Amino acid sequence: MKDGFSIFDTHTHIGVGRHNGRVCSADDLLAAMDRHGVDRAVAIPFPVVEDWRAAHDEIGAAVRAHPDRLAGAACIFPEMSEAAFREELMRCVELYGFRALKFQPQYHHLNPISPRSQYLFAAAAEHKLPVICHTGAGAPHALPSLFILPARQFPDLPVVLAHAGGGLYAAEAIVAASVCPNIYVELSSLMPHHVLEMLQHVPSSRLMIGSDLPSSVAAEIGKILTLEAPDDVKRDILWHTAAAVFGGN
Repeated sequence: MKDGFSIFDTHTHIGVGRHNGRVCSADDLLAAMDRHGVDRAVAIPFPVVEDWRAAHDEIGAAVRAHPDRLAGAACIFPEMSEAAFREELMRCVELYGFRALKFQPQYHHLNPISPRSQYLFAAAAEHKLPVICHTGAGAPHALPSLFILPARQFPDLPVVLAHAGGGLYAAEAIVAASVCPNIYVELSSLMPHHVLEMLQHVPSSRLMIGSDLPSSVAAEIGKILTLEAPDDVKRDILWHTAAAVFGGN
């Protein structure tokens, strides 16, 4: 808890990123959470790893060891067969109780509005898993507007726009969330004035905090705590929205 606020970081990573060389163990993540007063976090594999099952197993072990602190999310390379994709997602849910599915069009080279991507959203809907969708870098497939169609096709499925379009496409994230009540926006990478603009159009009950990397936690928390907004808005962004989408216990 930070300054009387509970904090749920909806975008963290555990594992080794083959594409960028970053390494973050469960102990590294928990130490950063403790250092910055983060109560709970969604732990996701990096988008490019050596072994998807091993990455999920590492996060699953961390979730089992710290069920009050961590919720797991699957991130599965979508160019494997649909059957293999579904099998691995089911394994993550049944074995480890994962709470979300990550879609990374920047590295997975999958167009969200293509018929080829339909099974990904369908599989998440079947397991009642929110889909955390990377947006911003990796356009055009990572444009926030491309998630409007899947969100409308699966209206009961929470679709989280990670990074809110990366700043450059923040206005697109606003439009997407404005026309789809099941679209949520994770605010990492936005400047405070972008967040205030977002609040003019999207209720705080559909906005959430995320850090992506331990080095960004303090900045992401700080921009919300110092925001010129009521405390109930800050509590939504820092905890309540994420707890409603991913489960708070």
